[in-house]
Amino acid sequence: MADREITLMKGNEAIANAAIRCGADGFFGYPITPQSEIIETLALLKPWETTGMVVLQAESEVAAINMVYGGAGAGKRVMTTSSSPGVALMQEGISYMAGAEIPGVIVNVQRGGPGLGTIQPSQSDYYQATRGGGNGDYNVIVLAPNSVQEMADFVDLAFELAFKYRNPAMILSDGVIGQMMEKVELPPYKPRKTEQEIAELYPWATMGRTAGRKPNILTSLELKPEVMEVRNLHLQRKYQEIKDNEVRYETKNTEDADYIIVSFGSAARISEKAMELARREGLKVGLFRPITLWPFPSSQIAGIAKGTKGILVVEINAGQMVDDVRLAVNGAEKVEHFGRLGGIVPEPEEIVKALKEKL
Repeated sequence: MADREITLMKGNEAIANAAIRCGADGFFGYPITPQSEIIETLALLKPWETTGMVVLQAESEVAAINMVYGGAGAGKRVMTTSSSPGVALMQEGISYMAGAEIPGVIVNVQRGGPGLGTIQPSQSDYYQATRGGGNGDYNVIVLAPNSVQEMADFVDLAFELAFKYRNPAMILSDGVIGQMMEKVELPPYKPRKTEQEIAELYPWATMGRTAGRKPNILTSLELKPEVMEVRNLHLQRKYQEIKDNEVRYETKNTEDADYIIVSFGSAARISEKAMELARREGLKVGLFRPITLWPFPSSQIAGIAKGTKGILVVEINAGQMVDDVRLAVNGAEKVEHFGRLGGIVPEPEEIVKALKEKL
């Protein structure tokens, strides 16, 4: 097998190829537009014949996330993918995983809502991903790719972060990135971990007799409130550690900027073109792209925003990340929002117009 390979493919196909190459043990999913190519690509590539990776179409999204719960609880690199309504069905399982500290990976290729909505692209699951769409006080690590290359790169990164912190990690993509085709350099192959390696690396895993030890019990249930409080405080300390160490972001032309556009995912790609158009017209505009939506780069945005005339938050939704930006700057700078709804993707010229009108 080739170590590295450069090819042209969709973002969804990049997710599937990267999963095989980064040593994933299993994939459990259910078809839904616009991410069905992920499981279709895995079925075509037949990794069970090459790396031993299990690929299973579950009977539902609820079943898929619970399969991830079980596989990840045994210390395996397992994942699921879906789109917005399907991820909504997974929220109970994600909350359970966070409470039991189980490190699985979830990919959400977003479409418009609410409800069944549209099969067109959207970014309206920001709240669901970053606020924890299930019950309880918990957080999911959220990575937002804005290219096919990052779709490939973030699979291994999501697994690394999930296992480092024993926490679910989500790749929050959208229908634009999932369906678009670009050149991508696929990651090198990693071997899947052996049972012995898992037993040594992850003493918490439910290895059972296969590792010659008493099996662990991984659960989010605790009936004693004083014990549950201790567990929750432990989780809060872990979340603070993630905030302190795992913030990721990208900036462009912010050094001399009078105005800052803040956007993520596909909206950031469009905003970058809008920034270029605005600068041609004499407007000093910079771009701030959060890569981790949780933990959110609040202090970094606050630092860059100082001295600017205003911030325009561009999202393909009615306004969700804009709340985090306003909290970050604490009202010190003018913050406005521009977005399109219903699956409509904004044009760069629309963003420039919004900059002039709103700021």
